[in-house]
Amino acid sequence: MLIHRPSARPRATVLAAAVIAAALALGGCDGDGGDTKPAAGKDAGPGVVAPGRPGEPARTLTAEEAAREAGRDTANSADFRYAQMMIEHHSQALVMTELAPERASATAVKRLAERISAGQKPEIGAMEGWLKRNGGEDRKQPHDHAGMPGMATEAQLKELRAAKGNAFDDLFLELMITHHQGAITMATEALSEGNDVIVEEMASDVVAQQTVEINRMRTLMT
Repeated sequence: MLIHRPSARPRATVLAAAVIAAALALGGCDGDGGDTKPAAGKDAGPGVVAPGRPGEPARTLTAEEAAREAGRDTANSADFRYAQMMIEHHSQALVMTELAPERASATAVKRLAERISAGQKPEIGAMEGWLKRNGGEDRKQPHDHAGMPGMATEAQLKELRAAKGNAFDDLFLELMITHHQGAITMATEALSEGNDVIVEEMASDVVAQQTVEINRMRTLMT
């Protein structure tokens, strides 16, 4: 589920707003019709504070540098890899949650599985939509689905399908915690290596949502 947090706008939105502000400030210096060239040793214009990626400090750019930076948010290979792999990753989570209504014992586990399913189905739709809009069919990248972080093996899925009651609850929580941790690893990599602001927002939502769910699952295990 995409969670929109007004205080956490994408880098490009913040940067674009800063560029506009800098441009207006520059334009305001031209009102008297006089010589607008900066004096020697003076700044060429107001600086623009460009927000950094997660864990990176902000930078101060000139208006011209900020304008160039704002145009560099074209999706790269890391963005496409993340969307393609996370669709597969989420799909396995749905396979696991579909078992809970009939096999889980604890009501809390059933509700958790329902919540995970309700959150990840629209996320899959959002990533599929992003790929379609950005020519994802032409940018498919080979990857080992089983090698993705946190993915359950076929043997583990077989064991989960055969379990019932408390045994199912324990195994489901164990596998899903590992699965969520893998999703956070993938999302963190996308935030570090990707370039598209929409993918950045989706990855940020995965980190936030699945961190909360991991904590809830750990509580259930105790």
